Amino acid sequence: MTSAAKPTITDLLELHAWTVFDVDPEGRVLAGSDANGSMQLVELDPQGARTPLTALPGACSGRYLPGRRTVVVQHDNGGDECLQLSLLDVEPPPSTPAGLDDLEPLVHDPAYVHALVDVQPGRVVYRTNRRNEIDFDVIVRELDSGAERVLYDDGGYVSEVDVDGDTAAVTLFSLQPASTQVRLARGGQVTDVTAADDHALHTPVRLISGTDTLVMSSNHGRDFRAVVKVDGAQNWTTLLASDEHDVSARPSPDGSRLLIIRNVDGGDELAIHGPDGEWQADIPLVRNGVVTAAWSQDSAFLAIGVDSPTSPGDVLLFDTSTGELRTLVDGTEQMTPELRDALIDPTSVLVPARDGEMIPCYVYSPPEPVPGMSGSVVMNIHGGPEAQARRQFSPINQALAAAGHVVLVPNVRGSTGYGKRWYSMDDVRLRLEAVLDIVDIRSWVPSVGGDPDRIALYGGSYGGYLVLACLTMHPGLWAAGVDIVGISSLVSFLENTSPYRRAIREREYGSLEHDREFLVEASPLTYLHAMDTPLLVVHGANDPRVPLSESEQIKAALDEKGVPCTLIVYDDEGHGLAKRANRLDAYPAAMSFIAEQVRA
Repeated sequence: MTSAAKPTITDLLELHAWTVFDVDPEGRVLAGSDANGSMQLVELDPQGARTPLTALPGACSGRYLPGRRTVVVQHDNGGDECLQLSLLDVEPPPSTPAGLDDLEPLVHDPAYVHALVDVQPGRVVYRTNRRNEIDFDVIVRELDSGAERVLYDDGGYVSEVDVDGDTAAVTLFSLQPASTQVRLARGGQVTDVTAADDHALHTPVRLISGTDTLVMSSNHGRDFRAVVKVDGAQNWTTLLASDEHDVSARPSPDGSRLLIIRNVDGGDELAIHGPDGEWQADIPLVRNGVVTAAWSQDSAFLAIGVDSPTSPGDVLLFDTSTGELRTLVDGTEQMTPELRDALIDPTSVLVPARDGEMIPCYVYSPPEPVPGMSGSVVMNIHGGPEAQARRQFSPINQALAAAGHVVLVPNVRGSTGYGKRWYSMDDVRLRLEAVLDIVDIRSWVPSVGGDPDRIALYGGSYGGYLVLACLTMHPGLWAAGVDIVGISSLVSFLENTSPYRRAIREREYGSLEHDREFLVEASPLTYLHAMDTPLLVVHGANDPRVPLSESEQIKAALDEKGVPCTLIVYDDEGHGLAKRANRLDAYPAAMSFIAEQVRA
């Protein structure tokens, strides 16, 4: 660190993030670490010893193959999200991490998506859009013969699959905003578990092995998601529910236990419950953060990853037979004591909106004044829109606060985590209500010592859209804007995004056929004549979600208008920056840009 009290963005970006992908019956954890610059596979033994498994050009993930010391590796090309599947033997452990040439191709065609959704003894299950580029089919591939069978090809964007034998529980995005449909595919027959027009979110969905019963988290008929059980006769039983937060479950493969996850103020609380919802034990986490979790195939172990504001990733191993919770990776072990003490756990506030609603918001307050920065504010707006800013590690938020800015991280209407009513309040024709929430927060910033005339807006993806919408539709209120892979025109975005994503985006924003006039009205590019705020734009050339053209067209328009605009493009990135080298280039530039524009 350059200063014991003030970690820089470089200090924070150099920290290694950890996550969890899988755990085997011996308690070995298949984890992810970005120590070498992007998320790669690392095996942790039950005592925490580390064996790096991959060193691919870009980020990857994976699963263990049951009964074999082999990993299915999922990877793409430069962030294009056309996922490919390969095999890697891990016994004996590789002497050096595997590169692309060391992997055994399993399912490869770079023109299409092949996303791993399940693993079973001797076979893998994946979803792919290779039939028509739009709909996703579910395919099971036998490893010995290479033979493939279709489990599901009845159309739609398949987001999640759970397989038991030859029965697949398929979760699809439905035509309602922020909603999913659950279907059972068995023997060539497809049965609807939930209705296609149900305005409800059902996720995650799991089959109880050897039965026709599903356990899932659902807000069907309610505001917050509850854990429900649905049997083959379509009888619904509520196992666990709350009127204040979402509750979800991860059943163990043998069905004897449920890992219960409660989303409380953006952090996860964990407990083990019995199959009918009865409490058995809490799982105490050292830090309040966001959890990823995986059961071993024999239900003996539970691997837990925790990403929190003050740690870029802890990895824990829970032994169900003894109840022991062991730390395999302490994400703070790589920090100096000074850096560890300097990290901020944000406070939660509710900001009053124009109509009496209250906007949830995290506040990162600077630990001490910084000359020229007192009163400066950065509002970091999350993407989605069906997403939530949560209690996770953010080098940007921590570095901005250390540099003297008040950092506000809002969950404007449309955000998940606060009930169906709240996340439905920006759907289609209500889109600009989310923009007005940010304007309302501007009026409130003096409550936390902020200067309303020295606010920088920062956001990625949909958050980038909101940045551009505020700068163009409400000019004169902002000191600077940073747009990461954001949408400048809802019309051109929907016309040019990947075909398989267009339908699910139209359900949220409105359709080109029926809502074009409103899409023009809600597009930042429509109001560019009024924008007078300096802008920094960052984009990946391979972005399949928000095409690079969205940033190129706003850059060209601002150049013609004479408004300062810098566009930084990374040729080896997609929707966001997955590689540390690129983050180390882009984020310090963003920090310097913001400081220059908001300095007193």
